[in-house]
Amino acid sequence: MKMLLVDDHALFREGLKLLLRSLGGELEIDEAGNCPQALEKMSGQGYDLVLLDLNMPGRGGLDALSALREAAPSTPVVVLSGEEDPHLVRGAIDRGAMGFIPKSSTPEILIPALKLALAGGVYLPPAVLDTRADAPQSAPAQSKPQETSPAGLTQRQMDVLRCVVQGKPNKVIARELDISEGTVKAHLSSVLHALGARNRTEAVYAAARLGLRLT
Repeated sequence: MKMLLVDDHALFREGLKLLLRSLGGELEIDEAGNCPQALEKMSGQGYDLVLLDLNMPGRGGLDALSALREAAPSTPVVVLSGEEDPHLVRGAIDRGAMGFIPKSSTPEILIPALKLALAGGVYLPPAVLDTRADAPQSAPAQSKPQETSPAGLTQRQMDVLRCVVQGKPNKVIARELDISEGTVKAHLSSVLHALGARNRTEAVYAAARLGLRLT
């Protein structure tokens, strides 16, 4: 397992590295202090997960997230942020983040959140999920990852949902799954209906609420 930590505070990176060791298994952790360094590292290596701080000097915020997603579309990026504003969370999800973990989280919250992300799930702050007016209200509270969808999605629909959560457009999804764009749209329509979502972003919120494992 290879991970990249992108944060301009070396002390925070060192502390997080110690926490990550408790995840167990063979774990290789690289570091970057800013967006250009992260892009350089991502251009030459494949990572299983990137943890990105949005508040960095220079190219930071959602622009940094977009740059990393563009550089490696298949690499999941989870945001670490000192802010928990619902608009910022939604903006991150809109730009392809697979999760959003507040830096104020305790180790008891952070470690399960990271395990969920590493398992292919989506972690979002419970307060954000509870207060989103456009999130499916019938979905249960976020819990451990589900092997299958309680919404009754087929395996192919789960594959499409996984790609949607990764921020991939229909054309890329069609190519990766070796199906037509029309079939992708049909599956996506079924996914949105099953999750009670109106668009892709709401589908990601629903996946987070349900604790779906999408790997």
